[in-house]
Amino acid sequence: MNRTIRSLAGFAAAMAGALLAAPAAAQEVTLKFHHIWNPQAMASVNLIQPWCDKVAKESSGKLKCQILPAMSGGGTPPQLVDRVKDGVDDLVITLPGYTAGRFPAMEVFELPFMCNSAEAGARAAWDYLQKYALGEFPGTRILAIWVHDEGYIHTRDKQVKTLADFKGLKMRAPTRQTNKLLASLGASPVGMPLPAIPDAVSKGTIDGFLLPWEVMPSLKLQELVKYDSETDPSRPALYSAVFIFAMNQAKYDSLPPDLKKVIDANSGAALSQSVGKLWDNSQAAGRKAAVDHGNVLYTIPGTELDNWVKASAPLYTAWVSDVEGKGLPAKQMLQDAKDLLAKYKTAP
Repeated sequence: MNRTIRSLAGFAAAMAGALLAAPAAAQEVTLKFHHIWNPQAMASVNLIQPWCDKVAKESSGKLKCQILPAMSGGGTPPQLVDRVKDGVDDLVITLPGYTAGRFPAMEVFELPFMCNSAEAGARAAWDYLQKYALGEFPGTRILAIWVHDEGYIHTRDKQVKTLADFKGLKMRAPTRQTNKLLASLGASPVGMPLPAIPDAVSKGTIDGFLLPWEVMPSLKLQELVKYDSETDPSRPALYSAVFIFAMNQAKYDSLPPDLKKVIDANSGAALSQSVGKLWDNSQAAGRKAAVDHGNVLYTIPGTELDNWVKASAPLYTAWVSDVEGKGLPAKQMLQDAKDLLAKYKTAP
């Protein structure tokens, strides 16, 4: 009898040990997903929620997102890169360019007149990131990287048609390179993140802003300006900004193998490309909102853009000098970025 009891006790202890050793494979993990957009924004509806739904389904409900839109988790947009690095947030989508000068390698895609396809830009940025820029994101796992659709000029009281029209305008831009671009064109640049734009336009702190069509309806920005100036579609975009979808590396490392596989299957080059395509396909709705509101649209012809290209050319020289000063092969990096954009522009 004692032997039976001892056997049962031993079996129970073994089972308890097995249960303690194996919960990782069955655990539920909630990822705190912090981002800059409100819940109605294109990115919230077409990227963030579908991604969270997909990883939940593929993990049989073990991976879940706690979505914190519009910086509702605290802090400011420029702090997101550190919040995810430090593990305050598990997942973020943000613009590295919000923290001026901190990510110089990736700034190459924010130089003027580089991209005119978000999909091609995303594919190029992913390849370039692997070669040159992963070291800029310590403690962080980059799940996807992309650029937005073409950036245009939106103004409250005066249409921009020529280079001279920028003079005297206080204009918002999201990143260091786009602020430099505005200064080279004759405007007074005002740096600020996206959520600050409506208040700044309403109060007259700025006369206008650079933005792609995609994001404008979610903040009803088309109702705060009267004029929208697009650029000749046969030319590269006036500017683009780089986005990253990032995960805390320690959080990823803590996941059991089955959940890591789910994250891996929903990140990387393919995700970057699909997000770029998503941004390209988002233009029409934003443009229609401006037209429906009665805004005056104008397309700046290529012959006039030639003057803008010439005026902003020193930004390339300055970027090369800055990055070479950090011991990096800036000229080769710039050429590689251009070659990748050309490759993917023509790729199927």
